[in-house]
Amino acid sequence: MAILELLASDAPPDRFESLLTRARSSGMPGPQLDRLENARKLGLHIYSQLDRRQQREASLSALVDIARELSAPYDLKTLLKVTTRRARMLLGADISYITLLTSEKGTARVEASDGHVSSFHVGMQIPHGAGSSDVLTTSAPFWSADYLSDARFPHHERLDEMVRAEELRGIMAVPLSHGSGPFGVLHVADREPRHFSADEVSLMSSLGDLAGAVIEKAWLMDRTAAEVEMLQRRTEEAEAGHRQWQEVGDLHEFLMSQVLSGCDLQSLAETAADGLRGVLTICAGDGTVLASTAGEQPDDELMIPRAMMDAHAAGKAVRVKNSLWAAPVLMGDENLGAVLLRTDRPLWDSGVRLLGLVAQATAVLLLRQNSHGIVMESQARDGFLDDLVNRTRSTRELDRRARKLGVALEESYIVVVASPVGDARRKAMIWASSYAHRHDGLKSEQAGRVVFLLPGTDAAEVAREVHNDLSPLLRHLVTVSAAGPVSGAGPIHRSYLEALRCLEVMGALGLSGRSAAASELGFLGLLVSDDHDVDGFIESVIGPVARYDDQRLTQLTDTLEAFFHASGSPTHAAKALHVHPNTVARRLERVSELLGEDWHRPDRALEVQLALKLRRMRSALMGREPLAGGHRTGADGE
Repeated sequence: MAILELLASDAPPDRFESLLTRARSSGMPGPQLDRLENARKLGLHIYSQLDRRQQREASLSALVDIARELSAPYDLKTLLKVTTRRARMLLGADISYITLLTSEKGTARVEASDGHVSSFHVGMQIPHGAGSSDVLTTSAPFWSADYLSDARFPHHERLDEMVRAEELRGIMAVPLSHGSGPFGVLHVADREPRHFSADEVSLMSSLGDLAGAVIEKAWLMDRTAAEVEMLQRRTEEAEAGHRQWQEVGDLHEFLMSQVLSGCDLQSLAETAADGLRGVLTICAGDGTVLASTAGEQPDDELMIPRAMMDAHAAGKAVRVKNSLWAAPVLMGDENLGAVLLRTDRPLWDSGVRLLGLVAQATAVLLLRQNSHGIVMESQARDGFLDDLVNRTRSTRELDRRARKLGVALEESYIVVVASPVGDARRKAMIWASSYAHRHDGLKSEQAGRVVFLLPGTDAAEVAREVHNDLSPLLRHLVTVSAAGPVSGAGPIHRSYLEALRCLEVMGALGLSGRSAAASELGFLGLLVSDDHDVDGFIESVIGPVARYDDQRLTQLTDTLEAFFHASGSPTHAAKALHVHPNTVARRLERVSELLGEDWHRPDRALEVQLALKLRRMRSALMGREPLAGGHRTGADGE
C-alpha cells in the first residue's frame, strides 16, 4: 500500500529507497521485508514506464509542433534552416546539419546547419559511402557514440576535418526521403560521447520522414515557381516578338508602297531609319553614298568598303562592328550596293529581318530609278575592262566605248592583278568596285582574280597601294602584281599578260602575299616583260656606277668586270687592269658606296654581272664600245 501511495502521489524514485531503509531499521520480519523489496522494484519499473510514456508524449507533442511549423509556406532555404534548428532542439543536441544529393553523381552537399561554433563548411561536398552519408545508400538510420574513433564505416578526410573542427563525438543521421527514395540526410551531434536510445532514433526517423515530405514539397514548389516564371517570361517575350514582327510587316508594307509610288532614296532612308531607330546610309555598288540620314560622312573611309564586303560575303544582314550593321542590296548575284545601319540599341531578329527588307526595297527603287545610271554604268565599265584585257573588240570600237564612258585612255595607266586566297575572293570583288571608283579607274574579274586599270606611272607603287589597302580588309593572303605604264587601248592586253606572268613568277619565287611589278624582279623582269626594257634594267642595277664613270672619267665599271672575271679576287683583278691592288680595293669601296654593301652577295652579284654584260653588248651593237681600261684617270687618282 505504501508503494502504491508513492506511485499515486508521483513521488520521486529516492522515496522508494527511503521507505525500504526505514522498514529495515524498524526490524521488519524477513518475509515482509522481501515482499516490500519486490514491491519497490515493481514500483520503480512502473515509474520508469510512466516517465518514458511522458517523454514520448512530450516528444510526440513536440513533433506535432514541428509539423505545424514546417507546414508554413517557407522557401527551400528557410525550410532547411528551420528543420536543422528544430532537430537540434528536439534531441537536445549541440549541432545539426542537412546534406542533400547533388547533380554530380555520387556526392552530397551540406546545405544548412545550426548550432555550429566554427566556420562550418556549408557547401562542402561529401562522397557517398563516407561516414554518415552511407545513409543515402542503405536508407536506414545511422548513429555512433564516438564518431572519430568508430571504425565500422569508412571515413572521409574533409568530413573528419569538419567534425574535428566542431569537436563532435556522438552523431546520429537519418534519411530524408519521400516517394522514390532518399534525397538527403538529417544529422544531429553532441560534443560528448552519446549513446542514442531506440526512442531517440525512432523520433529522429519520424522527423526525417516528416521533413523529407515537406522539403520535397518545397523543392517542387520552388521548381514549379521557377518554371512558371520562365513560362511567363517566354510568354512576354513571345508577345513582344509578335508585336515586333507585326511592326516589321507593317513597315515593310509601307516602304514598298512608298517605293512603288515613286519616292526617292532619301525619303526611303529616313522612313527606314525611324523604324530601325538608327542612322541609315544607302551606298551604291562602288561605295558612292546615295542617301544618308547622318549629317556627315563617316570619319573612317574604309568603313563603307569593309561593311559592304562583309554583307555581300554573308549574303544577308550582318553585324560589322558593335553598333554597325550592313545588308547587301542585290539583284540576283549582281551587287547594287549596301544598306548600313548604325544604332546603339540591340537589334533583335525582327530588326535584322527589317534591315534585310529595307535592302530589298532599296534594290527595287534602284532598279526603277536606275539611280541616275549608276548601276548600269558600273556594269558597262566592268564589261569594258573585260574587253580591254581580253582584246575581244577592235581598237576603234574600244576607243569609241572609252569616250562614251568618259575613260581617257590616252592618259597613263597601270594594269594591276590581285589574287586573294580562298573565300576572300568574293569580298575582294565587292571591295574592288569601291576602290576603282575612288581612284577613277576600272575593275573586272578574270579567273577568280581582281583586275584593275588604274591611273599612274609607277607600276610598283600602284601595286603596293592596292596590296596595302586590300590585305588589312580581307585578313587573308593577297598577291598583287602590276605592269605598265601604258596608254591607249591596244597595249592594255599585253600589259595584262605581263602582269599575269609576273604573278606566276612571284608564286614560283615564294613571294605570295606580297606585291611587285616586273621592274622589281631584277633580270627575271626582263623575261616576263613584253618590252624587255634592257636600259631600264641596267640603270636600276649599275646606273650609279656608270654615271660616276661618265662624270668623273673613272674606271669603276671596268674594275667590276675585272673583279668578276678574276672570280672575286682583287689581286688578280689588279693584274688584269695593270694597277696596284690597293687601287682596286679603293675602287671597290667606292662601288659599295654607290650600290650598297650587299652588291657582291650572290643574288645581287648575278644581276650586276648581267647588267655589265648587257651594257657592253648594247654599247658594242650601237658602235660605241666602252673605252678599254687604262685610258681614263679619275680626279681621285684611280
